[in-house]
Amino acid sequence: MNISTILKQKKVVLSFEVFPPKRQDDFATVSEAAKKLVSLRPDFVSITCGAAGSQKTGTADVAELIEQHGTTALAHLTCVRLTRDQLDAAIADFKARGIQNVLALRGDLPKDAQPGENLFPAGLRHASDLVAVLKREGFCVGGACYPEGHPESLNRDSDIENLKHKVDAGVDFLTTQMFFDNDMLYSFLYRLQSAGIHVPVLAGLMPITSARQVNRMVDLSNAYIPRKLLSLCDKFRGSEDAMWQAGIAYVTDQIIDLISNGVRGVHIYTMNKPRVAQAIMQNVDSILSATNGTAAS
Repeated sequence: MNISTILKQKKVVLSFEVFPPKRQDDFATVSEAAKKLVSLRPDFVSITCGAAGSQKTGTADVAELIEQHGTTALAHLTCVRLTRDQLDAAIADFKARGIQNVLALRGDLPKDAQPGENLFPAGLRHASDLVAVLKREGFCVGGACYPEGHPESLNRDSDIENLKHKVDAGVDFLTTQMFFDNDMLYSFLYRLQSAGIHVPVLAGLMPITSARQVNRMVDLSNAYIPRKLLSLCDKFRGSEDAMWQAGIAYVTDQIIDLISNGVRGVHIYTMNKPRVAQAIMQNVDSILSATNGTAAS
């Protein structure tokens, strides 16, 4: 099913994200995690491709597995080092596997890039270029956005302007980079409305279940870490179980606040940990059901 259709049918959606295996012999482990996530009945599951310019295989394989288990899949596709032949092959492969939804990304610039290397051989230098191609091919297309501004943007105004190009190219919905302070998202949504961007925005959340995750999240996303979360990590870093429970409670509070304030969807970066997703669902399943007017399972 197209995610745009799901968004029309529900007041708020909930989705998970998984990443494919780095090696083919890890596929069984990833597929088992994906099956457990699907059993929690999210509205869709997003499957990443490479991070930081690396190349991972298996995005389409995991997406197909998720579709076969009755859940909508959102496959990621990036522009970096993508040739025209690879683009055509990816589009044909997605269609052959019944994948209808694609998240169009420029992709992180590779750390091993050589001086003068053409990083965009297909001629798609921006996510908006890829969006246009995918829309012509009939896909429902998602895009990424950054509540605190893309790290490569000159300022927040230019970031919104670039995002507007992406939306004008045909993006059906947006998913945010992780954030830990809901006020950051609310301010961002206001700026989007002022810029004439009205597509649904799904709030991307990363559960912090170990204190060491905080520094890594800052490095990856440059996200602002609220004092409340820092204090939580400092207080419970000595107890793995306490930190896990506190992290689940923190992200649950975020979700309840977001839903109460009319956010269209919540997207959980699960890091392939079904236990985390299950704990969150247990905390919010009745809230989601009440919001959408459905019976809790």
